[in-house]
Amino acid sequence: MSNLYSTVVFIILLILLNGAIYYSFSQMMYKSELERTIAQATRAADGIGQIEGEVPHQEVLRAYMPINGMLQIVNNDGSPGTAVVDPNHQYLHKVNVQYYDKQVQEITSYDRVTHTFASLPIVWRNGEVANLQITVSLQQTDEILSTLRIVQIIVTLLAIIPVLLSSRFLSNLITRPITSMIQTMREIRESGQFRRIAKSKESKDELSQMAETFNEMIDLLELNYEKQGQFISNASHELNTPLTVIESYASLLKRRGQEQPELFAESIQAIHSEAIRMKSLTEQLLNLARNDKPLRIELEEIALADVVAEMVRTIEKSYQRKIELEVEGEVTVQTDLQKFKQLFYIFLDNARKYSEDTIKVRIKTLQREGVVEIIDYGIGIPAPELEKVFDRFYRVDKARTRKTGGFGLGLSLATDLAEAMGAKISLESVEGLGTTAKIILPLASSH
Repeated sequence: MSNLYSTVVFIILLILLNGAIYYSFSQMMYKSELERTIAQATRAADGIGQIEGEVPHQEVLRAYMPINGMLQIVNNDGSPGTAVVDPNHQYLHKVNVQYYDKQVQEITSYDRVTHTFASLPIVWRNGEVANLQITVSLQQTDEILSTLRIVQIIVTLLAIIPVLLSSRFLSNLITRPITSMIQTMREIRESGQFRRIAKSKESKDELSQMAETFNEMIDLLELNYEKQGQFISNASHELNTPLTVIESYASLLKRRGQEQPELFAESIQAIHSEAIRMKSLTEQLLNLARNDKPLRIELEEIALADVVAEMVRTIEKSYQRKIELEVEGEVTVQTDLQKFKQLFYIFLDNARKYSEDTIKVRIKTLQREGVVEIIDYGIGIPAPELEKVFDRFYRVDKARTRKTGGFGLGLSLATDLAEAMGAKISLESVEGLGTTAKIILPLASSH
């Protein structure tokens, strides 16, 4: 639309410019012809005043008669006197005459032809004051100006045609990405499928950048959509298992609970266990959802031995598991206490799930960093799967995961936590022998 406005403005300016040129040129030509007519009238008046003797009036005026015009005497009573006219302009005899008390000069029109007119007061032969009036036709000048008008119209049209064509081309060029974007959006809305704008690899202008940005936005939306679908699919799958168990035991209690009391304890234990699993899963899902936003980190100096020892005691009492704690010297690090606890629990909980023997926790320093190692002697992780376990919802063995209660969420959350608090994490594992998880933290500045 803006390109159309520009084209219209350009055409208007072109017409105004040509109009100004024509007006200026015509006024200049008319002014020049009027000055020439006045000069002719002045020469005629001077020449007539110098003639002596009884020369016929007709002959006197004929000597100064203009080409394409008429020279005449007008008496002071307004009556026409002697006049001489070019043979091709006899119509000038029909023009009404008027006596003027002063010199008059003007451009007038007769029979739709432009004329110059000049009137000078003179003393005529009988001593009376009369007017010497000269009228000259500017038909040739009008023809020249008419030709100029035609030329200007043709030139204007010839100039407008490429402007309109280029405007159309530029309009298509400019609006094509926008039109394509609108059409792509409509197709996405109607089909529900993500689509992208085809763009030229050679063009690097703003329109190409707009199309590229649109495609990047679609890529991001598609990625988020896929992640959302994956999140819902995996969460639904994980929630379905405990819900199915709870529903089954509840139905069993409803049908046979009163007849077989021994089923009561078993059912309650199963329902309670699955409820705990659902609660744990829900908490991890919420943590992942919240972690899409920047985490608020509060750094402080903490003594690793004290904090880790307290968490180890909690796990031992809660799950009746033996955990050995080895501390190699005093280690003070700078980190976020709550985030570190959450990170430590993730690795310790995995060690508990995937092993049955004693778990070992070791605290030590390495160069300018504090290291916490969580070592289990369980089933381990196959080498090809080791790099994938940090992906959200990735599970090495679904059957084993259901058995141990894993959701494929913890290690992904651990990655986000470690990145936010400036820690480093790693996993070393041998299938069938066990896994070692490391949390590496910067030492406090005073150490």
